[in-house]
Amino acid sequence: MNKYPFVNKTLKKLLLPALILTAGIAKGQEFGGNPPSLKWKQVNTPPARIIFPAGMDSAGIRVANIVQQMNGLIKPTIGLKQRQVNIVLQNQTTVANGYVGLAPFRSEFFLTPEQNSFDIGSLPWPQQLAIHEFRHVQQYNNFNVGLSRALRILFGEGGQALGNDLSVPNWFFEGDAVFNETHVSEQGRGRLPYFFNGYRALWAADRNYSYMKLRNGSYLDFTPDHYPLGYMLVAYGRQQYGDDFWKKVTHDAAAFKGGFYPFQRAIKKYTGTDFNTFKNEGLDHFKDQFSGTDANVKATPKTAGHFDADREYPEYINDSTLIYMKSTYDHIPAFVIKSGNHERRISTRSSSLDNYFNYHDGKVIYAAYRPDLRWSYRNYSELMLLDVNTGKEHGITRKTKYFSPAFSADGKSIVVVQVASSGASQLHILNLEGKVIKMLPNPLKLFYTYPQFYGDDKLVAAVRNHEGKMTLALIDIASGSTQYLIPFSYRPIGFTKVKNQDIYFSQAEDVNDRLFVLKQADNRFYELLPTGNDAGIGHYEPAISDNKMAWVGFTAFGYQITEADKKELKWIDGGEQYPHGLPDMKISALARDSSANMLADVVNKPLPVTPYSKAHGLFNFHSIIPNISDPNYSFAITGENVLNTFQSQLAFDYNTNERYKQFSFDAIYGSLFPYISAGADYTLDRRQFYRGSYVYWNETSVHGGLQVPLSFSAGKHLTGLTFGSDIYFNSTSFQQRNALKIADRSYTYLNNYISFSNQTQAAKQNIYPQLAQSISLNYKSSITGVGSTQFLASGTFYFPGLVTNHSLVINVAHQEKGKNNVISFSNNFPFSKGYTAENLDDMNKIGVNYHFPFAYPDAGFGNLVYLLRLRGALFFDYTHATADNFFTNGGSFKQNFRSTGAAVFFDTKFFNQNSISFGIRYSRLLDNDFFGGTGRNRIELVLPVTIF
Repeated sequence: MNKYPFVNKTLKKLLLPALILTAGIAKGQEFGGNPPSLKWKQVNTPPARIIFPAGMDSAGIRVANIVQQMNGLIKPTIGLKQRQVNIVLQNQTTVANGYVGLAPFRSEFFLTPEQNSFDIGSLPWPQQLAIHEFRHVQQYNNFNVGLSRALRILFGEGGQALGNDLSVPNWFFEGDAVFNETHVSEQGRGRLPYFFNGYRALWAADRNYSYMKLRNGSYLDFTPDHYPLGYMLVAYGRQQYGDDFWKKVTHDAAAFKGGFYPFQRAIKKYTGTDFNTFKNEGLDHFKDQFSGTDANVKATPKTAGHFDADREYPEYINDSTLIYMKSTYDHIPAFVIKSGNHERRISTRSSSLDNYFNYHDGKVIYAAYRPDLRWSYRNYSELMLLDVNTGKEHGITRKTKYFSPAFSADGKSIVVVQVASSGASQLHILNLEGKVIKMLPNPLKLFYTYPQFYGDDKLVAAVRNHEGKMTLALIDIASGSTQYLIPFSYRPIGFTKVKNQDIYFSQAEDVNDRLFVLKQADNRFYELLPTGNDAGIGHYEPAISDNKMAWVGFTAFGYQITEADKKELKWIDGGEQYPHGLPDMKISALARDSSANMLADVVNKPLPVTPYSKAHGLFNFHSIIPNISDPNYSFAITGENVLNTFQSQLAFDYNTNERYKQFSFDAIYGSLFPYISAGADYTLDRRQFYRGSYVYWNETSVHGGLQVPLSFSAGKHLTGLTFGSDIYFNSTSFQQRNALKIADRSYTYLNNYISFSNQTQAAKQNIYPQLAQSISLNYKSSITGVGSTQFLASGTFYFPGLVTNHSLVINVAHQEKGKNNVISFSNNFPFSKGYTAENLDDMNKIGVNYHFPFAYPDAGFGNLVYLLRLRGALFFDYTHATADNFFTNGGSFKQNFRSTGAAVFFDTKFFNQNSISFGIRYSRLLDNDFFGGTGRNRIELVLPVTIF
């Protein structure tokens, strides 16, 4: 029987009888993701236990001090309940992220910062994560009330996650956390112009989307994510109705006071106005802050259509030719050359964390993402060199953490930011083969972003200091000495570019991100403004040729490039006339109460650091999870330790193919190179069709095994290979009516398996990748007691369809049992659709499926269900099956099972945040359904499945 139903599944769904509702459970987890050589330490405080790799003591202590000293100050605005959380600091990854989740209740900080300081800010990354993510901890602690608490009592932490998901919108969770980061610091996203660009672009284009569309997104149109919406409504609510407003609203909502629509009811209760009015007033407040500032933005009529493309990081090949990155909803990102109005695609981009690249004399250099072979928390950022003339690329570094590469003026060297697992940032200079020529010292512990060569002997970069303030720095390559070119401030700086010893860059100024040039020769500082209409909100990613300049701005139809002749630009002195600060958007609540800007006053007190045992809390049962994965319907008590190296579950499972009931315990340890698993099962009412009737028996089974999951993903392909073997000991007891025919027996068998998957990247609108393969082999063979075997081979192959976003999917399968099998192994053969399946001796299948989208409604009902896309599928399945000793007289069985039909799939969101896809399938049976059912027409509900 196929084990490990919970390996690499992080309990992302709670399944109810009628609906499948994704809950806010532990986003971003990676099972067994760190090598065993990593040693862990901890700082234990009442609000949080900070767990971190050895050598990260300073980061652990800093996070612990921030959390402990912030906790009491910000409690009153969300609630006073407190339960200690475990926060794990992950330093092996290149991904900048963090989360707090239930089931289990814990948090993880991924410690490598972004290069783009406009996006999340420039505060030291562990501090930024602490002031944002710990607010989520307080939310979960105080949303355990009323019906949410009842669900927790019934289903554990997963039950509370479901209750909170149904009652409190995700925009509040994130908006409240963004408000907190803005409130307790001098920066925070609530003060960053970049954070509001999406809504500003919609307002400038007069795109008045409905609340449901803003909440749920679209496959056709750009919609901002829920973070800025959440911040604007949370900030407005605190501004107008007091600092305890959201504590009252969310307490009532999480408790489901008032029944249906508890969140909207609570807002009406505490504001005296309905939710729609409150939402409009909140958005209008922020819209007013930008009134008039986008006057030069080119008006885009509503007839312009849907999202066009993101065109980013332009570079001039000559005055009339640009190269840039182009990303659309139906094609993966690609390098494009534009001459006049003609775009020519050069090559798709390898998997990357951002779209940044640098160009010089026919070559492109950029950083590509690659996961580790085995350890899923460890990944790399490696340099790729692309030849524009041939479209061919190759990697020049391996197992590096390099970011924002840039060529020297002669194109023979590359400067790059290296970020070590310790968090230290350093500038490396490489040759074109990727060999390190020079590593510059960084005694001031700056964090470097977007470095550029400045002449032959210097570098210029936007840098952050230990406070999170930014400036431009000029670094001497020979000595490493650093000169600061402008005063430090909390205004983000980035996208540096050098031309003729002038330094171009973007910097936040009041409610806009603007373009500036620093003429180093005479130390003059200017803002650059176009004289005509601009193509977007904000000015980013400048490119400069001899006579022209280009930059990127955001629009409702994607990032767009504006070009202008240099002589047509306004050069405005960037001196004292500018406010040199970040706006509060007229939210005076940011300055209220004792927690305002408390980050500046955090004292880095010495705290005891002790070892953290990997064996701590292994059996951490946290949730009772119903699950539907046809043909298995299960109910599991699930556990997982904080480091996510040990998963365990007690489960009841009902299999609709064989109609058996199974009670089981399974556990798997993932901290060694192979996973180690063990478990025990007791199964009632297993059955097999034998000589004209069913034979029933019960089974007791114990098992253990090894599994090796590997990732070969690199470049443009995502590739995985998993193989393993389990040994099972089974004791079979035939039920009374069969006991006279067949004797009870015990036996031992091996379950050997290998699975392989490979796919290209997929764009947003692609139903499936353009090219992909998924192949699995499974061989079960008894080794003692009886002689029985079963082999299953299956494969699914994905190809482009006739039109973009269409997919041709072919699946094949072969299953064969030994002719003299005494026992029957469980049946996972993908039988022809519509038929009642049985486990026969020899089965072969081929299926042809054609998938296509046919409508994008972007419409919903009552904030309950939102329909993003309708897609169809046509199919033909052919299965040929044979069996010996099938009939009472020992005769053999041979039959075809062919079906054809169509399905309609609905890509939806429920409750404005939970993505669910399901379908209705009609099957026309071309042969008799020998094992059940009458008639040739079948209609089935197709529940969510996992493809890879």
